[in-house]
Amino acid sequence: MSETEKPLSETQADASVSPAEPHIPIPPATLEFLMLSIRTQAELQLGLIHFGEEKDRPKPDFDLARHSIDLLGVLRDKTKGNLTLEEQRLLENSLTELRFRFVQALEESKKS
Repeated sequence: MSETEKPLSETQADASVSPAEPHIPIPPATLEFLMLSIRTQAELQLGLIHFGEEKDRPKPDFDLARHSIDLLGVLRDKTKGNLTLEEQRLLENSLTELRFRFVQALEESKKS
């Protein structure tokens, strides 16, 4: 891999950290990390993850959450037959869990 083809995390890691800041390593760019990132986005959009006081919890954004879940579905469809068993399980379990949580959050929002 040439210098121009290296991921940003490899080519500019030293340049982006000032000497006064501690260096926090960035995880490798993997399919698993991508799946977990999209899953976490969906969880945030559904209001399942919130930082702060309960009174400040934002309302779920069902359109964005549905989009994130659909993105995971596209990943599943486009990678069918090319995943390790662990990657396949992570993707299928994430989709099942997020779809269930989506319906649950939607029903809960109708009660309020």
